[in-house]
Amino acid sequence: MKEFNPEYLDRLKYIISEHDEAEARKELADLHPADIAELYQDLDLEEAEFLYRLLDDETKADVLMELDEDDRHKLLSAMPAEDIARQVIDHLDTDDAVDIIQELDEEDRDEILSHIDDVEQAGDIIDLLKYDEDTAGGLMGTEMIVVNENWSMPQCVQEMRKQAEDLDEIYYVYVVDNDYKLRGVFPLKKMITHPSVSKIKHVMETDPVSVKTDTPIDDLTLDFEKYNLVAMPVVDSIGRLVGQITVDDVMDEAREQSERDYQLASGLSGDVESDDTLFHQTRARLPWLLIGMLGGIGNSLILGHFESGFAVNPAMALFIPLIGGTGGNVGIQSSAIIVQGLANGSLDIKSSTKQLFKELGVGLLNGCIISLLVFIYNVFTLGPSQVTTVAVSLSLFAVVVFASIFGTFVPLTLERFKIDPALATGPFISITNDIIGMVIYMSISSALLAAFGTAV
Repeated sequence: MKEFNPEYLDRLKYIISEHDEAEARKELADLHPADIAELYQDLDLEEAEFLYRLLDDETKADVLMELDEDDRHKLLSAMPAEDIARQVIDHLDTDDAVDIIQELDEEDRDEILSHIDDVEQAGDIIDLLKYDEDTAGGLMGTEMIVVNENWSMPQCVQEMRKQAEDLDEIYYVYVVDNDYKLRGVFPLKKMITHPSVSKIKHVMETDPVSVKTDTPIDDLTLDFEKYNLVAMPVVDSIGRLVGQITVDDVMDEAREQSERDYQLASGLSGDVESDDTLFHQTRARLPWLLIGMLGGIGNSLILGHFESGFAVNPAMALFIPLIGGTGGNVGIQSSAIIVQGLANGSLDIKSSTKQLFKELGVGLLNGCIISLLVFIYNVFTLGPSQVTTVAVSLSLFAVVVFASIFGTFVPLTLERFKIDPALATGPFISITNDIIGMVIYMSISSALLAAFGTAV
């Protein structure tokens, strides 16, 4: 990624202010579309529009795809539908064109589609818009090289050359039968080693890894990683080849999913960028902050109920942060391991019972170690005869075991009900464990005080 120093940006802004189109074109000439998109982040909308108008149509399309969704929407809003169709959509692969059109409202979609000159391309885009955007059908493109299994090598080569003229990249050559059902993949190496083969089906690689149009993107990402693919064919319900998905599309989706999960785990209820408006950021952050506030009020009510215990033994209050913090940390650790396992496919929902018992064992071991260390500390600071010495250690043990099981159970349950389990690694676990931890601590401490008074 090219770095733009302040001097360069100042010079570029001056060129724009002078409307010096020739000089501006020189500045943009050697820049990659991704660098131009990065440059737009330091310009206001009017400056960005000025530079965008100077680009050729192909570069315009590439730059638009590199922009984040908000900046892309601003530029698209300032363009007539006809310009979007002919300067952008006509120069994009169908999967990228669909991504652009999906961001627009239905009225704008129809108007843009009506201005696309290539009827076949418009038809492909309309077909792709029917698929859920979170499935393989919504992510695939229709640009690929397809040959028939009954073709001879010369016929195959001739057709491949013809189809390749409209493609930017060639990943695989797919082989279909007369009903357009996927039969295999034709390795380009075979063109050299078997130049006189009678039919392609005699040298193709059969049973290629493929996905159906309704395959969720999460499963698709795991397949790409498992089989080390750069592209994957997509078939319909009866096995007909309808498109392909490339690794760059999968990487983009994986990155976006990772960002969504990270924000969800951080307590953000919506997609947030650093340059979003004050209102948008507040709206995304406030829900979990309000829930946290209610959790804090709940904690205060619990502590108020046990106020008499603090009057008898004030030292109990010193360990409230320890109990709450330990429970929250243990719960987040357990849930993070589960969420990671579900995300990368190493953990199956069917093995949930086994994982619960495993986390129980880990919780018991961690609880023993932590409670023992705190007990030794309290023996030297409070004395072995204090109720707090025993209560804190027993409470820590119980809280660690509970948090381990709860942190495992929640994401597995969310996954079973098709809810993003990343929710379980955020404030939900911390708040719940904090409240339950206080109940455990206060209950054990009160029981010991009632039985033994201030000393054991």
